[in-house]
Amino acid sequence: MFIVDAQVHIWGPNTPERPWHTEHIEPHRPVAFTKGELLCEMNAAGVHRAVIEPPMWESDNDVGLEAARAYPDRLAMMGRIDTQAPESRGMMATWRRQPGMLGVRLSFRRPLFRPILAEGRADWLWAEAEQAGVPIMVMVYPEQVHLIDRVAERHSGLKLTMNHLCLPTGAKDEEAFAGIDKLLALARRRNVAVKATSLPSYTSDSYPYSRTHCYLRRVYDAFGPRRMFWGTDLTRLPCSYRQAVTMFTEEIPWLTAEDKEWIMGRGICEWLGWELPQT
Repeated sequence: MFIVDAQVHIWGPNTPERPWHTEHIEPHRPVAFTKGELLCEMNAAGVHRAVIEPPMWESDNDVGLEAARAYPDRLAMMGRIDTQAPESRGMMATWRRQPGMLGVRLSFRRPLFRPILAEGRADWLWAEAEQAGVPIMVMVYPEQVHLIDRVAERHSGLKLTMNHLCLPTGAKDEEAFAGIDKLLALARRRNVAVKATSLPSYTSDSYPYSRTHCYLRRVYDAFGPRRMFWGTDLTRLPCSYRQAVTMFTEEIPWLTAEDKEWIMGRGICEWLGWELPQT
């Protein structure tokens, strides 16, 4: 099975020249996590590719882009952009011409960024990305999902992917999934997909994290296997990388072999336009 992790982070060391931004978020680890370490983990777990997103404690795309350029068959990038910077406007037209860059990653969860989405101050980006064919991954809370629904309706040609099933950070089990109905309502928008990423982090259960499976079934029934992408957010997993893989490939009996082909890798590659290897 060709396996692609829909979300990982790598980052450089915390230095005076390139300090981490830790005011509102705690880094997953107290030291850098490099492309070499990521590739070692991928090899050991049987993961063929990974989509890099810059972590919130770093402000630049350079570490991820360098990794994607060094290993174009294994790594690719969803880069961050400052939606409020005047110089960002017009960048979508050439965004994907950057080697290794597949699209944009946005987060509107922190209080500083929530008004940007609520007040429509990122509307220019949705329009530019739609026109340029740049997919966007979005991180919001369940109570913000209706705002993304409006974006998806207005920009039906824009591919949007919802990070972590919109589960709130720090919540577990029933509390974590309390807003799942809001996410499922997006399934009617054919230009919206979801990332079933980091699920072991959202339960107090142990492997194979059976308490999450009923919610996964609801996501599967709503979005289908072609718009539901497996991933890990590797550096904050409470389990081994291999267990995060086998949770889906071996422990969920209602997933067919074809379902797993789409969920575990083919779907994310086709959605983002990352060419699959020739067989």
